[in-house]
Amino acid sequence: MTGEFTSYSPDETFSTGESIGSGLGGGEVILLFGGLGAGKTLLTKGILNALEFDIDEVTSPSFTLVNLYKTPKFDVYHIDLWRLDGKMDAAAAVGLDEIVENETAVTIIEWADRLGNLSFSNPVVRVSIEGDGDEPRVIKIEREEFPQKM
Repeated sequence: MTGEFTSYSPDETFSTGESIGSGLGGGEVILLFGGLGAGKTLLTKGILNALEFDIDEVTSPSFTLVNLYKTPKFDVYHIDLWRLDGKMDAAAAVGLDEIVENETAVTIIEWADRLGNLSFSNPVVRVSIEGDGDEPRVIKIEREEFPQKM
């Protein structure tokens, strides 16, 4: 799933996540960009719902930094970089090199802008969510099959 979509409700944001999740084959890194309250975690819940995981168990890992969800299809690492300040090496702080070595796992990273110019050898799905509060969300999704710089 790629393109630009307008979400007029939380349910539509969740459904967009489901669409992303249904297209995953394992090994992808999903980079989420958007402000506080944009819907990054809600989108993540939609992705995990498509992977047959109990969404009641999905929470933002703001304090733990990384949550691991074992779905029937593959492991999903959910990373939240919100609490890391700009002086830290965000990738090192969460052990990202080791996480993406698992070629069948999916890695979802909230606040991906804190990774700087990090590149991946895995396929990358970039998701930008604009809007907050009761405003509609503009969701842009790009898929990159080859290593790219952020």
